[in-house]
Amino acid sequence: MYRVIRIFKKWITLDFKQKCLLIEAFFFLARGRYLKLLPFKKVAPTLGEESLETPPVIISQDEKVIKDVSFAVQTMSRYTLWESACLVQAIAATRMLNRRNIETTLYLGIARDTKGIMHAHAWVRSGSLYVTGADAKQNFTVVNKFAGGRENRGGSFDKISRD
Repeated sequence: MYRVIRIFKKWITLDFKQKCLLIEAFFFLARGRYLKLLPFKKVAPTLGEESLETPPVIISQDEKVIKDVSFAVQTMSRYTLWESACLVQAIAATRMLNRRNIETTLYLGIARDTKGIMHAHAWVRSGSLYVTGADAKQNFTVVNKFAGGRENRGGSFDKISRD
């Protein structure tokens, strides 16, 4: 109960734009979770241009938006009723930034732990800023990347074929 009260107190201190961004993040996390349930070959075209990377240069007016989206996605991922781990967060952040015409690169990586078990991780970079998943990225080898943004808005939900 105390946690709910604490969340409510924090919520009422936010301005309207922050609340809207958090609500948007919630819906894009839901969309990301849905896409995670589909076969990856159907989802990949929605992530951006495969095997491409955006430049690590940030446009100054985009920096605040990138940080705000990062905060919204990471915050809301803790309050979803479903699992919103790295890939779901990466998909949500990518779509939110691409909608704002901000370039992103979504990275997919793999690594083996000390027992030889394979693990996967996803993270997003926009300019020189890491939006999601930066905490563990150094432990993973990049196996694919998807660029989206100003020219390519990160794919479209309509690109998913139903076959």
